[in-house]
Amino acid sequence: MSNFDKNIPVHRIFSGKLRRYHHLSVLRQLLWPSLVLKNVRDGFLVLLGFFQSFFKLIIWRPDVVFTKGGYVCLPVGIAARILSIPLVIHDSDAHPGLTNRILSKWATKIATGAPLEYYSYPKERSRYVGIPVASEFHEFTEFEQLEAKEKWGIRTDRPLIVVTGGGLGASRINDAIMKDLGSLLKLGSLILVSGKWQYDEIKAIAPKNDDNFQLHSFVSNNMNLLLGAADVVIARAGATTILELAALAKPTILIPNAKLTGGHQIKNAEVYRKAGAVKIVDEDLMIDKPSILTDVVNEILSNRKETLQMSQLFAPFARPDAATDVADMIISCVK
Repeated sequence: MSNFDKNIPVHRIFSGKLRRYHHLSVLRQLLWPSLVLKNVRDGFLVLLGFFQSFFKLIIWRPDVVFTKGGYVCLPVGIAARILSIPLVIHDSDAHPGLTNRILSKWATKIATGAPLEYYSYPKERSRYVGIPVASEFHEFTEFEQLEAKEKWGIRTDRPLIVVTGGGLGASRINDAIMKDLGSLLKLGSLILVSGKWQYDEIKAIAPKNDDNFQLHSFVSNNMNLLLGAADVVIARAGATTILELAALAKPTILIPNAKLTGGHQIKNAEVYRKAGAVKIVDEDLMIDKPSILTDVVNEILSNRKETLQMSQLFAPFARPDAATDVADMIISCVK
């Protein structure tokens, strides 16, 4: 939020989401009372958000509405449809979320984060633009990578393994890393970004931070330098994270969170696995046998030819003009 322009007015509306869990059957979810009650409550919040959006759009009279697909976008997009305001949507995930599947029926233009073959959107209204990422995420030269390692106080004579589970961390990845930390440190240095929730727990059992191992709860600055310093990255399969790693052309191991709604991380990861650009480790298998993850890390670090090929296949997915392309689509819809 530090880069947010405070001169841009922000208005809030009520909204709610339909809670669905990929790893549970529909019947089990229907028999979960608290889940059903939350979904019913959020249905009323969506209705309230629609009326808020409807009157705000009447007052503002915008030329175009742009939405990114989160559940808060649904009441806004429906209000735009009723008021005949052009609507542009962007879908980061390779699997369209429920909001975008609804709004796509009447969207004027649709921008996608992955190639169009992974969407059922009308091709005549859709365009593959990628995901806008900061320009600091770019392919590092060998000198830049060494310099980044020095800035992070990590050894430059060993490969660097960077593990991150996103802003909140990923406890199952953290646990697997700590269970096989000794073996991983034989392969290279390691930096683990654990997330704030599990940081104290891991710190109590982890080695002290030095030039071979570092534990951080969260990285708010210079994430590009941390990932740029890495020789292999282990991460979740969020759409933006994947495209940042593509821009860096990093050898990457993705561990999708299978429990998220719609299994969208699994589908995100599969796009890049099919292209030969990343490796995927199944989370459940990793928990039962953490050495599986170590084996894949070793495979990447010991096979330079394959690693280089992965990077070459991954890099083209980065779309440096994504922000400009989305802006052009929005402007072109202005009547």
